[in-house]
Amino acid sequence: RKMANHIVALDRLVRFEPQALSNTLWAYATADVRHPKLFQKMANAALGKLDRFTHPQDFSNTVWACAKAGFRHPKLFDKMANHFVGLDSFHRFEPQALSNTTWAFATAQ
Repeated sequence: RKMANHIVALDRLVRFEPQALSNTLWAYATADVRHPKLFQKMANAALGKLDRFTHPQDFSNTVWACAKAGFRHPKLFDKMANHFVGLDSFHRFEPQALSNTTWAFATAQ
């Protein structure tokens, strides 16, 4: 929780690229650590860097982590879905990432 509080206290997450955002969210969700402020801050940062979410795993980890943590952010899911469809990159998704992404959108709605 100390690290999460430190991240929340940062002014901006400019140094967090999509992989860092998604990995951090994934780690907290996997560890079952609930920290709504952390998820809110990181989700907002992800929205600001949406054009950089080009790797399927970053995309998948982000939405999966939010859904797993029970973190509701309709704007994030809406924008991520539109971005994902615009990438036309289904062929780049590993089956597990595609499955996790599908589960996340079904669970978050």
